[in-house]
Amino acid sequence: MSEHWQTQMLKGLVEMAVLAVLADREAYGYEILQILERHPGLSLRESSLYLLLTRLRKQGLLTEREAASGAGPTRRYFRLSASGRERLRLMRVQWRSLYGDINDVLSRVEGP
Repeated sequence: MSEHWQTQMLKGLVEMAVLAVLADREAYGYEILQILERHPGLSLRESSLYLLLTRLRKQGLLTEREAASGAGPTRRYFRLSASGRERLRLMRVQWRSLYGDINDVLSRVEGP
């Protein structure tokens, strides 16, 4: 069972990971889910991913298009908008800064 702090930390990191997946290509939801599942710390339920994709689209960070699928129902493909590219850029800058700062602080703590 996940604790609240773990859930909160993961939310922001998963958002950044989804934007990064879409940085150089468009993808449909299940495809994004499969990419994230390769990294167990970033895996999430399909319903949670679609809620996130809807929120990011409503914020103007993603564009969406529908296309027929030869293997089933119509697929919704997502791509970064210009605003999404800028958000990812800012998140990367913040992540690099925080990563170094947190590692520096943690290196001063004894134990695992």
